Amino acid sequence: MKIPRLFKGETAIALLFLAPSVGGFSLFYAIPFVMGFFYSFMDSTIDGSFVGLDNYQVLLASSSFRKAASNTALFTVVSVPLMLGLSLMLALLLNQSVYMRKWLRTAYILPLVVPVASVVFIWQAVFDWNGTINSWMHGLGMNRVDWMKSNWSIVVVAVIYIWKNIGYSMILFLAGIQSIPESYYEIANLEGAGPFTKLRRITLVYLMPTMFFVILMSIINSFKVFRETYLIAGDYPYDSIYMLQHYMNNMFLSLDIQKLTAAASLMVASIIFIVMALYGMERRFRNFME
Repeated sequence: MKIPRLFKGETAIALLFLAPSVGGFSLFYAIPFVMGFFYSFMDSTIDGSFVGLDNYQVLLASSSFRKAASNTALFTVVSVPLMLGLSLMLALLLNQSVYMRKWLRTAYILPLVVPVASVVFIWQAVFDWNGTINSWMHGLGMNRVDWMKSNWSIVVVAVIYIWKNIGYSMILFLAGIQSIPESYYEIANLEGAGPFTKLRRITLVYLMPTMFFVILMSIINSFKVFRETYLIAGDYPYDSIYMLQHYMNNMFLSLDIQKLTAAASLMVASIIFIVMALYGMERRFRNFME
């Protein structure tokens, strides 16, 4: 019996090493999601019957789901551009010969390796009613603010998101900046181009592939801010920070599987649409540059 080429040599070794990861991903992610997507069209997970889009209609009619979806969209639209701008400015700054540059790079990476529970403990100490900021405000004769139970809560979550992810985006931007040939800047200097012109015509143009990737990862990470928000504010946080993940978590606790799976399917569909749109824009930009 002839063995297929797929199972020979380096290909067989590669498949062998990939098998545990593929098996784990399939068992804990892919298969449960496919089953959940199937259940979103059923009226029950046990001996259920097909109901078409009824679960999605009920979901879209839910005010709590619409609120969670609008909060998630607003958070992503506001926090991602802020994080991109700040991380790009830091990357441009650290690409120069600034004092303690290596130590600053390390400092911005530290939030990535700090456990989420520790991060939450730090920010709770800062924004608690008796926390650091309120103590300073009280000392200055100002009224205390209940940060997590007011409209300021969305600002707190945005600050935590930016603080945790800015180092990763900064490193990606920094790698992209350092990959631009220095000869381009030397030619621009000979032609009398100023710093803003070099930034607009050289740096930003050649950073576009990196920027598309950073935007994609930032959007995905913005959907994962639920962990910090949940640990700080619990199951039912203030209205402005009630995210899609809160809604799905509460549907899981109440065993409303149909709403849970329908909401998860819509969120995944939205992420896939964003990813495809970004890849399409990147492909058009690459073709334009070529």
